[in-house]
Parts: sequence; structure tokens; C-alpha cells
Amino acid sequence: MTRIIAGRAGSITLDVPGSGTRPTSDRVRESLFGALESADAVRDAAVLDLYAGSGALGLEAASRGAASVDLVEKAGPAAAVARRNAARVAKALKKDAALRVHASSVLAFLRSARGPFDLAFLDPPYDVGEPELSAALDALAPLLSPHATVVIERAARSPRPALPESLEHTRDKRYGDTALWWAQPVAESQSR
Repeated sequence: MTRIIAGRAGSITLDVPGSGTRPTSDRVRESLFGALESADAVRDAAVLDLYAGSGALGLEAASRGAASVDLVEKAGPAAAVARRNAARVAKALKKDAALRVHASSVLAFLRSARGPFDLAFLDPPYDVGEPELSAALDALAPLLSPHATVVIERAARSPRPALPESLEHTRDKRYGDTALWWAQPVAESQSR
């Protein structure tokens, strides 16, 4: 069972798509959001959840005070699940956060999106290769605010994601078979 862990929508259960997705475990989400909240990266943030699946990461951010959340999911059945979950969370939040679900590929969404985004999650299915992930990061980078946080979730056996020059790795953490890589925009003074 997947649920919202904390915040105003805490304990609401979330539906999970029948196949093709790999929901982030409650343990990983709890640790991730503890770190994000201690860095003050969630409250009032514009959040982007790419390869959203059920939408658990973005909706957890909404529950914890994000101003807006865009969930992007290409698979029709998973996007329908994300819509149901977003409606459930929105009801608990009484419309305090703008929650939008986009049934689109990540690259198509990023080509037409308008930022800036303050927090971005990329949790692609295992079968998404490194070239596609790199293309998504390249397209995402110009849409980020200067102090944005990017979190990439992959299998622990995956290589460290290749980042565009405008992003830098800041930390990584492993949780059993799951690895999280954090990145942020390179400071203006360093990029010159």
C-alpha cells in the first residue's frame, strides 16, 4: 500500500498503476522528504514530478506545502491513476496547491513547459536508458530556478546520471536497491 506520509494529506492512500511503474517506497520517501524539508526545498515550491507513475513524490510535496505540482506521465493507465490520486489529495488540501496531471512524454512536456521549477523529481522506469534520462535532464535544466533541487531515482546498480554542464551533483544516497542522486544548478559565478 502506498500512502501520503506526512503533511495536510498525510495517511491518504494512493492507488498504484497495475504495471509499468515502480513506486518509491514509503521508507525512501520519508527519508527523502526529511532531507528536502530540512533544506527548505518544499514549502511554496513549484514542483515537477517527471515519470510520475502514481504521482506519489509530487503529491507528497503538495501535502507538505508545495505551491504547485505538475505530474508528467506518458502511460495512459498510469496517468489516469495519477489523476485520481491528485483529486484525492486536492480534496484534503482544499485547493491550497495547484495539482496538474499531464498525459505526455517527459521530453514533449519539457519542450513546451514554462518554468521556473524549484524542485524536480525524475524517477524513470528501469527500462528508460541513460540517453533518454540525459536528454530529459538537458531539457529540464533551463526550466529550473537558480536554487532548484533535482532528485533522480534509479536502481542502485545504475550508473551515476550524466548531467548537463549547467547542473552539478550535490549528494547521493542508497537505500537497498534504490539510489537517489541530487543535483542543483551551477551557481552563476561558477558557470562563467
